[in-house]
Amino acid sequence: MYRMSLTELIAGVEDHEKVLTAFNADEGTVSALREQFHDRNIAVRTERTASGKPEAFVVLSDDGEFVTAADIETILHPDDERTAPGFDGEPYQPILDHLDETMFTSYDIGQMVAASREIEDRAWRIGKGSLYSGFQRLSILRDQMNIYEQLAEKGTLDVHAYAVPDDDVPDHDTDLTIHVERSDEIERSWFVAYDGGGIDVNKCALLAEEREHRSFYGFWTYDPATVDWIIDHLESTYGLIESR
Repeated sequence: MYRMSLTELIAGVEDHEKVLTAFNADEGTVSALREQFHDRNIAVRTERTASGKPEAFVVLSDDGEFVTAADIETILHPDDERTAPGFDGEPYQPILDHLDETMFTSYDIGQMVAASREIEDRAWRIGKGSLYSGFQRLSILRDQMNIYEQLAEKGTLDVHAYAVPDDDVPDHDTDLTIHVERSDEIERSWFVAYDGGGIDVNKCALLAEEREHRSFYGFWTYDPATVDWIIDHLESTYGLIESR
């Protein structure tokens, strides 16, 4: 039976451009919105209500269907304080927003790490369930072993790492499961998916592919069905476990 690939899932999201409509906003605010979302697959448009009320707000729609609404200030000025996740003590800049399943383009390593940290931190705080992370290559995983060994030791969290074998499997004394896969899909893909410990509201995932050298295109999602599909694809497609 044919199974859709991770690349095809990304392409499906890419084909659906969402529309962010700014109501009752001045030109400067609209320009700021367009700049903020220049690397997202979102068209920014403007409208005014007949009364000019309420004050500036935005509505996100997909194929003409309402998705969500928010105050413009909340969109333009989210919580900018740096957060220190408990599992590594290092600060990171929050990057994920509630505009899930919209395509992002040309994210660099720093942006991808920041997005990944937010999902890893959620898994750490909940401390149960399963976390699935794709590192592309074992040499990249080696540089993240300190973080992933800590995650694997947290509560009853079950942690899986996927990579192609360009190096030896990193030594570790934890229950971290390393999947060594000779797969073009694994080598191209950067993903972090958390099953929420079986609770839908906690599920989240980041999925991207490298299309240019260390430049990534993809999306994040809080949709339980999409997260479940990603995890099911990984579990049913890749089963090879490290030889220790």
